[in-house]
Order: sequence, then C-alpha cells, then structure tokens
Amino acid sequence: MVVPVTEPNFSAEPAPDVDIDIRSLPKVSLHDHLDGGLRPATIIELAAEAGHQLPSTDPVALGEWFLESADSGSLERYLETFDHTVAVMQTKEGLFRVAKEFVEDLADDGVVYGEVRWAPEQHLAKGLTLDEAVEAVEAGLEAGVAAVEATGRPIQVGQLITAMRHADRGQEIAELAVRHRDKGAVGFDIAGAEDGFPPYRFKDAFTYLAENQFPVTVHAGEAAGLDSIVDALVSGRALRLGHGVRIAEDIQVDFSGDNGSEDEAEVGMVTLGRVAAWVRDRGIPLECSPSSNLQTGAISVFGEGIESHPFDLLYQTGFKVTINPDNRLMSGVSLSDEYELLVETFDYDLDDLLQLTLNAAEAAFLPLEEREALVEYIAEGFRAAQG
Repeated sequence: MVVPVTEPNFSAEPAPDVDIDIRSLPKVSLHDHLDGGLRPATIIELAAEAGHQLPSTDPVALGEWFLESADSGSLERYLETFDHTVAVMQTKEGLFRVAKEFVEDLADDGVVYGEVRWAPEQHLAKGLTLDEAVEAVEAGLEAGVAAVEATGRPIQVGQLITAMRHADRGQEIAELAVRHRDKGAVGFDIAGAEDGFPPYRFKDAFTYLAENQFPVTVHAGEAAGLDSIVDALVSGRALRLGHGVRIAEDIQVDFSGDNGSEDEAEVGMVTLGRVAAWVRDRGIPLECSPSSNLQTGAISVFGEGIESHPFDLLYQTGFKVTINPDNRLMSGVSLSDEYELLVETFDYDLDDLLQLTLNAAEAAFLPLEEREALVEYIAEGFRAAQG
C-alpha cells in the first residue's frame, strides 16, 4: 500500500483559526490514568494521613519532582513515580477524593467524555477488596460528574478496569470488570511494563472478555514494537491500541526527489507494511500521548524531539489517531496542552483538531447511539468556536 504524505513544516506559525481558547473546545480523553492525574496538594494531604513520606511537601516542588523524575526517556523509570500516587490511594476515602477531583479537572479542561483507567489490584494494601475499590472510585466519579453538572457543564466518564502485566490476576480482573459493566466499567486494559510481558499471558482472560462482549484496549507499541501490537490484536482482541505509536516502524517513507520549490512542503511516498495496513484499514484507534511518548522513549527510534513523533505521519496516512494526556501529573500536561503542542509542532488547524476529536468520540466504549450523540455535540461545539 503506497500513499503520499507531506513533510510537516516545523517552522510554520500555528494556523490563524486555532487562535481560540483550546481549553474551551469539547474534548474526549480515552487514555488517562487515575493514578497519574492527582493534584500535588491532594497527594500531600493524603500522604500525611497515611504516614507516607514524599520527596517534598510543597505542592509546586512536588509537581516539579514528578515531572523531572518522569522525564527520563525510560518507561521503567517513568513507572516508578507511581509508587507515591498509588500509596495514597489505598482507602475508600482516598480513592473517592482522587476520582472526584479527576473528573473536576477533566471538566475544567473542556473534556466532555473521559475514560479513566486504573488497576484495582494495586489498591488493596489497606484491606479493601477489589469490588470495594471499584465501588469507591465509581462513587467518586459520580460525585465529580454531579459537581460538574451543577455548574451547567456536561461530562460523562467510565472506568477502564486494568490488570497489571507483570501479575497473574488477569482472569480475576477480567471477571471484576464484567461484574461492574453496568455500574461504571466500560472496558478492560492491561498496563505496566510492556516489554517482556506480552498480552498472550492473559489469553484466557481476553477470551472470557470476548465471550462476554466486553470491550478491550491494550497498551501496545509503546515500550515494545510490532510483535506486541500483533499480540494485542490476536491474543487481546484489542479494539483500540494504547499508544500504538510504534506501528510506524512498519511504515516506510521515501522523500527522494525534489519537488522544485523551497516554499512548498516536500511530498514523499509512504509504503505501509502488512501490520500497519491492517491497523489502518480496519480503523483500529491509536491512543497517542505525544508528551508521554517523548518522556518514556517510545518514539526514540524515530528521533529525539517532539517533531520526530510519528503522530502526523499516522494522521496523514489515514490512521485513526487520537490525542491523550496519559498521565497529567507525570507529564505536567493537560489534554488541551497536548492539542496546543500538536498545533505548534505540525501546524494543525481547527479542522484537524475536530477530526482528531471525532476520532476519539467514535472510538469511545459507548453504545452507538451515545457515540453518535457525542459526535454531534462535539461538532456543534467546534462550529460555535469558529463563530
């Protein structure tokens, strides 16, 4: 499969029609970790109650510590920062507060639909059962939605119940997710160290989920390459790929030749490999997180800076890419920040942002009618932003 692609103009100014408040645009967040989105002040208060020692008890300094520690270029080092957030999320009260504030922060960023992923098995140290943990988070999410709606803003959220790749609780967590499918859980995920812990370790759990028609997204194509993506699709029956950016390793770009003008962007030819073509042609959504992908080294095979991120290549060649913050605390970003980063890096305009947002809305783990309503709401919101 060969298609043309335009080389981004990295020196270009942002398109004029994105000269609006991006935060006000209605957005969809599909890849956002609960334990990666805490407020530093909340961590400090909960840590004091739990007797957990932190690197700093100053909210600004603590936020900077998380960002600096996560900005190492290593997924393993990045994941270490979660020791502190998970430590303060071991009680019903802690989980409730974190979940409620999580929703409020999403709404303040213009998110109208969000899927919140987290691993209940990591929150049992103080005696909670798996079901109690899920119920506490759901109560917090519902309280957050109520608080947001009381201010006249709409928001809808759902839980993505996650199993940790290095553990052996896949079947148990899959059953937990299905038990809560009508009580807040909208999907299943596996997360944690990707390299060395392939999806086929959870093959029976994925079969169980498929038998129960429960949707699955799988972290793949972040710390590991094409084999991980293929396994996510085959063993995991993944309907979406968490990150998935290394699908670009199966894409060949040839910018040979001269287009004859220094003022025009160079046009190259792109050849999709078999795996890339399969993902693209079937519209399997990619949950891309630009800042996080740079931090963890997920895009190091393509280059060093954000301009090397294959996001634009994937977008131009027809992949269903979506924009996500991954872990707002560790990356020091909001979803709006990620939108702005892509505008600045790839010269996207409002039409591009609308398409990327609609990609996410169409990929949401919602019934068709609700997805259609979400798509229309977002389209109307973007039209209003244009004046």
